[in-house]
Amino acid sequence: MIMANKDYKKNKKESFFTKLVNLFFTLMLACAIGTGFCNAANNNLRFAQISDVHFSSYEDNTSYKLLKNSTELLDDVVTQINTSGAYDFVMFTGDLINTPKVSELEKFIKHADKIMYPWYAIDGNHDISIDGDLSKSKFVSLLTKSKSSMSDKNIYYAFTPKKGYRVICLDSIIDNKITTNGEISQQQLDWLQNELNKYKKETIIICTHVPVFEPFSSSSHKLKNEYELKRLITSHTNPVIVLQGHYHAARLLQDDNVLYISCPSLVTFPNAFRVINVNTTKNKVKVDVYLKETSLKDIQTRAKVRLMGSELLYGTESDRNANFELRRED
Repeated sequence: MIMANKDYKKNKKESFFTKLVNLFFTLMLACAIGTGFCNAANNNLRFAQISDVHFSSYEDNTSYKLLKNSTELLDDVVTQINTSGAYDFVMFTGDLINTPKVSELEKFIKHADKIMYPWYAIDGNHDISIDGDLSKSKFVSLLTKSKSSMSDKNIYYAFTPKKGYRVICLDSIIDNKITTNGEISQQQLDWLQNELNKYKKETIIICTHVPVFEPFSSSSHKLKNEYELKRLITSHTNPVIVLQGHYHAARLLQDDNVLYISCPSLVTFPNAFRVINVNTTKNKVKVDVYLKETSLKDIQTRAKVRLMGSELLYGTESDRNANFELRRED
């Protein structure tokens, strides 16, 4: 009886120890899985690109721009964004307003400030006046005073929305003469080079109004020093995503490790914006790009019938929604 009691106590201790060890490893496994999920979530970046809003509070429609409906279209996009899940940020890639007036930009900001998530903007050729009151410095001043997340006092700037990503916002607008062409100043190119050198391991997102890669050929709208900018962009060994506007067209192009995303205009057909999901793993970056059309279908229908060659701006299905894979190096 004494021996049996000792064996019972011994087995009870071993059983308790085994349970303790099993509990420990179970907790470790749960933590590992949980960390994996957390890391996967943290590596994901979700943002929206809105371009060429051409907001106007007083102008009539042109042959193809529904300026009278610009407020409704902008508010519709804001509602779609606020009701479709979390975003890390929202980027306006130029031509926020149709006519470069302080009063118009102030009205635009009131609508953009309804976005629930951090929002940023770069200038377009319609946003800056050559001899009027809306200079580049005034443009930046008004935006930094709004509820936008912009804080840099410079017309070109950069920010880190999440670890592993760097967003670089360029000023492609020529403001010393009337032109729809664009150019990146040498000062900006030098600054961009420093940014790329500093953030070698990050996935870079470059925002420019005048495109680096043309959706279609237009000698009057192109970037004058596109080759210099392309050379800098392709020197970055990790993935680069370029957000661009100006041409009002939906286009997607992967050039080796660079993905060019052209966004259509809100006031011309297809009256749409972009939603982009980026997921980083050890050796690659997956990018899912979607075209989100306005829910105001009556306005979209009117915009389409006013536009000859609407297919040029709407693109193919692969220009609207597509998935891409870019290489990543540690």
